Amino acid sequence: MIKNVLILSFMLLFNPLFLFAQEEEELFEGVTNIQNYTPSKLLEKGKWDIKWFNNLYSQTRANANGENLKVPRSTFFNTSLEVFTGISQNKKWNTGVILEFRSNTFTNQKVTSVFSFQNEVGKSRSGLAHIAPSVKVAPFHQLPRFSIQSSFFIPVFDKETNENGYLAQKSFIWQNRFFYDYTFPGEKFQLFSEFGTRMFFGKKNKNEDGSFNPNGGFANTSLEVAPGIFLSYFPTSKFTVLGYVQHAQLIDLGNEFSQNYSALGAGAKYQLSEILNIELLYSKFVRGYESGLGQSFNMGLRAIF
Repeated sequence: MIKNVLILSFMLLFNPLFLFAQEEEELFEGVTNIQNYTPSKLLEKGKWDIKWFNNLYSQTRANANGENLKVPRSTFFNTSLEVFTGISQNKKWNTGVILEFRSNTFTNQKVTSVFSFQNEVGKSRSGLAHIAPSVKVAPFHQLPRFSIQSSFFIPVFDKETNENGYLAQKSFIWQNRFFYDYTFPGEKFQLFSEFGTRMFFGKKNKNEDGSFNPNGGFANTSLEVAPGIFLSYFPTSKFTVLGYVQHAQLIDLGNEFSQNYSALGAGAKYQLSEILNIELLYSKFVRGYESGLGQSFNMGLRAIF
């Protein structure tokens, strides 16, 4: 079943787009970074890509056992720093690292409470969550706009337990993201697709006798698949607006827990300078099973030089 889900999702996302494969690798030469350097495009040797991305998620509704419920407000702030560089002359390999810092608050506090970065038992928790060495490859010469990013997330915090406040998944996570984009003739519309997988490794959060194991993780021994499609429109080469649909499915591989959710979103990007661009995104979680039903606000700064 899992194999069929992976194959079907991959085919739905990428097979139609391969019909429009862009064989000219230099098609975007001379245009702005927001048009050219999508996540699909790899860097030239010696070039650097630094991205600071911030995600603020807040919820007052959640799904539990198939029923949508009102819950006390909880807010989760994740800020990440991604640094990549090109290491091959033919633009086939990039290497980098990802750092994740989180701040979460519970017990019906204000959304902005996460920016206090406090650690208070049962009310708030903050700290460095994961470090992830990463590699990126463009495997096919005839598909320069198709790439794969593989990252291994290492947890650097103590305990996942809710007793002191949940911070992040206490898991070693092997993440693979498959990227592809296509720019339509006229360079006004661009279609970008992503298919992500995450394998969660580590101790389970329940012992054999059913008692809670604070050193385990709720998602350990599971696989997440996450497809997404983004459509961008460029009124000018320096500005784009976009809409997107995303889904995530956590598949139980032995930990007796599964969940899924779907989100709709919209946003914009602007090229501030030749090097720096900014993006603003909004997402609404429109459905879910064993998951939150909140909304997220995102802001990112990206420098390519």
